[in-house]
Amino acid sequence: MMAVLTLIILFFGLLTLAYYALPRSYWIALSAFLVIIPTWLETLYFPVIVALWIIYALVVLFIAVDPLRQRCLTNPLFRLFQRQLPPMSETELAAIEAGDTWWDKALFSGCPNWQDILSSPSPALTEAEEAFLQNEVATLCSLLDEWQITHEDKDLPQPVWQYIREKRFFGMRIAKEYGGLGFSELLHSSVIVKIASRSITAAVTVMVPNSLGPAELLVHYGTKAQKEYYLPRLARGEEIPCFGLTGVDAGSDAAAISDTGIVCYGDFQGKQTLGIKLNWEKRYITLAPVATLLGLAFKLSDPDKLLGAKIDCGITLCLIPSNHPGVEQGKRHLPMDLAFMNGPSRGKDVFVPLDWIIGGAPMAGLGWQMLMDCLSAGRSISLPAMSCASAQLCYRMSGAYAVLRKQFNMPIGHFEGIEPLLARIAGFTYLIEAVRQITAGAVDQGIKPAVVSAIIKYHTTEMSRLIVNDTMDLHAGRAIQMGPRNYLSFAYQAIPIGITVEGANILTRNLMIFGQGMIRCHPYLYDEIKAVHDPDRRYAFQTFDKLILHHIAHITKQFARSFFQGLLLSFKHFSPGVSRYYQQLSRMSAALAFTADIGILWVGGRLKRRERLSARYGDVLSYLYLSTAVLKYYQDHEQTDEDWIHVQWILQHNFYKTGEALLELFANFPNRFIGILLKWIVFPMGRRYKKPSDLLEQQLAQLLLSPSDLRNRLTSLCFIPDDSNDRLGRLEIAFNRHIACMPLIQKMRLALGKEKVSGNGMLKEDVLVQALQEHVITAEEVQQLREYDLLRKDALQVDEFDKL
Repeated sequence: MMAVLTLIILFFGLLTLAYYALPRSYWIALSAFLVIIPTWLETLYFPVIVALWIIYALVVLFIAVDPLRQRCLTNPLFRLFQRQLPPMSETELAAIEAGDTWWDKALFSGCPNWQDILSSPSPALTEAEEAFLQNEVATLCSLLDEWQITHEDKDLPQPVWQYIREKRFFGMRIAKEYGGLGFSELLHSSVIVKIASRSITAAVTVMVPNSLGPAELLVHYGTKAQKEYYLPRLARGEEIPCFGLTGVDAGSDAAAISDTGIVCYGDFQGKQTLGIKLNWEKRYITLAPVATLLGLAFKLSDPDKLLGAKIDCGITLCLIPSNHPGVEQGKRHLPMDLAFMNGPSRGKDVFVPLDWIIGGAPMAGLGWQMLMDCLSAGRSISLPAMSCASAQLCYRMSGAYAVLRKQFNMPIGHFEGIEPLLARIAGFTYLIEAVRQITAGAVDQGIKPAVVSAIIKYHTTEMSRLIVNDTMDLHAGRAIQMGPRNYLSFAYQAIPIGITVEGANILTRNLMIFGQGMIRCHPYLYDEIKAVHDPDRRYAFQTFDKLILHHIAHITKQFARSFFQGLLLSFKHFSPGVSRYYQQLSRMSAALAFTADIGILWVGGRLKRRERLSARYGDVLSYLYLSTAVLKYYQDHEQTDEDWIHVQWILQHNFYKTGEALLELFANFPNRFIGILLKWIVFPMGRRYKKPSDLLEQQLAQLLLSPSDLRNRLTSLCFIPDDSNDRLGRLEIAFNRHIACMPLIQKMRLALGKEKVSGNGMLKEDVLVQALQEHVITAEEVQQLREYDLLRKDALQVDEFDKL
């Protein structure tokens, strides 16, 4: 018994040393002390003591004697890495190196310092930005009728186009020195949310010129002459930009573009000029049918070596006026039958001068790096903003509809079967708003969050899909009848577009999030990959040797943290207070770091092709980031009881999904034994993460059914006119009248319960007359209830059309 106890103490003592990652000399001395104690006390059998000293001596020799370690450990691992990790292509390398790491790197480290993220500035609009949002943006929204735009005009009305140009909506992100508004990404995001709550068509029209496209590329890479000519024209709306990347063979795999450019001499404006002969066929290009300026991505070749020694120069970007000879534009697609301009672009043997390359001739062949560096705007800002608009609309309208719509004389919002839908709508809307704000704030600090942008693109669009689907289920027949009264149909039609663009969600989840995150966010892996492929073999080996020693220490530390925290925190799961959530997030961060390293060691470079394993690792990283955003948002705002209910639901949901992803990962690990071992290390007390309880979901659902400061805050960007003839306004007015009439409704309910009045429905005319006769309510109150019931019924009506 004493021997078993000694071994247990020894095991936990070594784990403690690993947990705190002590310096090498401390580790040698303290581990020696742990072995000396049982030797001195003679609590273990002699052969066990001898084995412990042999193991200790070998470990010390490997740590302290460099030649021995390098020969017996580093050299075999070096050769293994060379076999497992083949050299990356230039496009893969550009994608990996694009953008910045940020909080995702801290989460992948296994030891996030929460003060770093919590002490970061709280995102906020300036007074000028707030004024623009409340004035110019509100005015634009008041000009929009999405039904007329989509089903009658098939385009934005010309007065709307003119207003967008006059108020420089296309120049929100262009600096003031070039005639733009110079606003932040947070304002850009907020503008898109507000417009999209009113019109998907207008939102996309404003969104595209302010995200990935000619303006952003010019700002970062354009020559002085290009900036001075094009940026003022883009800001004033004199130029309508589009960007051609997608083709028949190049979708999510954008590097596979087949469009070509050949460096040659040709005639330009009557002179022989060194330039490029282009051939391209692009599709799905937003604004292409009306664009005056085309940004084009193509593969450049220089067979005569007119620019230098390279023949295949690589992907290159240039700007071409749409009226340039040979450019074919004007036809359009109809994405999900929505009216925003989208169409193909073609060109055959189109000659352009070299100085039309964005950044000039020196930037030839660097287009892929340029695109990857700028892609964060579309993924981090634009698409999450569109998702946020759908979420806020559904949050606001679902609560109102669930109160006004009655079945069996009871608002449907009080049915238990409806509560899970309302809870998901509320929780995911809170989460999308939180992640929208924190990520836009990071971009405004100069961070280009490559991995985070993939995370929020995927998860905000997927959550938006769930929210809209739940809202459609809640509204039932009211939602499926198309017409000017339907406020859900356009959000529903737009879902597949957000899911598809900027990297299809299937690819984003299965390849991008963890595939890029594993290399960029791991503290040592990227440097190890570069070392094994360094042509200087001596330097590469010495560098790898240092890295691998740190890497081994990192693995042992995260193993200890995963196991210890799995033991200790299982007993304190979801104790009161927000600190417990931080502890659980730290635990899952360590679990991700440890299990990811085991996956890398076992599967190696093949891990990026084991897409389902990669997706589950990515899910864990994603839920850690999403949970961080919610806690940061909670800290930066009022921290009300209503906020806390939202936070609890989201965190419990996220932890449940994190545990689910890890268990699926372990169950499908290539080596069954290692999968079982990982499960035991990460969940030594079994899986204890549970779905949110019915009671918590009920509390969350009920918050949607009544006015509150939080409800107003979460839907503050949802444009709702005070107009009973408007599709959103009539529901909002009826809901507000319901709240005002609640005391009268309570009187009527009480009278029905005491049988002072009788009838089927408290707002029926005969029941109201009885209530007046029995002095339950006054004549004035009867009239108030009649008016309310008329508003309620009108809000629930659907459109009717003449027979076609």
